[in-house]
Amino acid sequence: MFKQVKQNKAYQDVVEQIQEAIMEGTLKPGSMLPAERELKEQFGISRGTLREALRVLEQKGLIEIRTGVAGGSIIREVNSEKLSENLGLLIRNRAVSLRDLAEFREGMEGGVAALAAQRAGEQDIASLQGLLAVAQGHLKEGRKGWDAFVRTDEQIHMALARMSGNPLFITVLTSVYHNIHTYYENYLPWNKELLQENFTDLCNIVAAVSAGEAERAREIALGHVRRFNAYMEEKQA
Repeated sequence: MFKQVKQNKAYQDVVEQIQEAIMEGTLKPGSMLPAERELKEQFGISRGTLREALRVLEQKGLIEIRTGVAGGSIIREVNSEKLSENLGLLIRNRAVSLRDLAEFREGMEGGVAALAAQRAGEQDIASLQGLLAVAQGHLKEGRKGWDAFVRTDEQIHMALARMSGNPLFITVLTSVYHNIHTYYENYLPWNKELLQENFTDLCNIVAAVSAGEAERAREIALGHVRRFNAYMEEKQA
């Protein structure tokens, strides 16, 4: 199945060959890699190099290493779990600049709002309207309702992502909105006026989606991200 590797950074070659075999379907989820002795012979590498490669594959979420009598390296199903986890860590630890985060969100959220406008059904629109009513209720509670309002805002954005029907948008934006509160808490100047502005933007996005106006939904979403990022940059300065 495999060929001998070049000894310069041999473990990387091993990783690439096994990874390719998984992506091509030669190695299927649930199957096991050959035993260590057989892999060492096929690749022409040492035990240490092989184990280093297997650790990298495990970190990538491509294999699961089990110990014991029935142990071995099990091929995992390739999914978005690892991507979501890593993205979440970056955002939660504020390892992404405000400017980079804004550029990323502009590209993602504008497209998602447009797709939602094109693809949302009656039940989807009713769900959005219900979430808006919940958000408005939290606003009316005053300061004690602010945190709940922000969580409802996240639910609205995640609902729009689901309406896009694109699993990549859904995975990435769910990870973003589960972790982005750390930026809000540190950089947004929380007050009643700001939250009301945010609510107005949400109402306008939902109205555009409900009317099937894709480009209008896109522009409102872009404007929202840009303005709120400007507020965060101003506080950061």
